[in-house]
Amino acid sequence: MPLTGPSHPRKHADRFAECQRAIEDRMLELLGDAQVAGWTKEEVLAAMIEVADNTALAMQQNVLLSVETELRKLMKKKDV
Repeated sequence: MPLTGPSHPRKHADRFAECQRAIEDRMLELLGDAQVAGWTKEEVLAAMIEVADNTALAMQQNVLLSVETELRKLMKKKDV
C-alpha cells in the first residue's frame, strides 16, 4: 500500500501528525507480521524505537563526517 504524501508545507504545525498517520498503518502491519513470526508486541515496539533512534544517530553522524570532510578539503586548499 503506498504512503500518502504531505499536504502541508514543511513548517506547518500539523505536518508531523500527518506524517505519523501516514506511516501508522505500515508500522501496525510490521508489528502484526513480527508477532505472527513469534516476537512479542513489547519486543517489536522496543526494537522499532531502537532502530529509529539508531538510524537518526547514524544520519547525524554521516552529516558530521561530511562536514568534517569538506572542512579538511578546504584546509588543504588553503595550505597549497
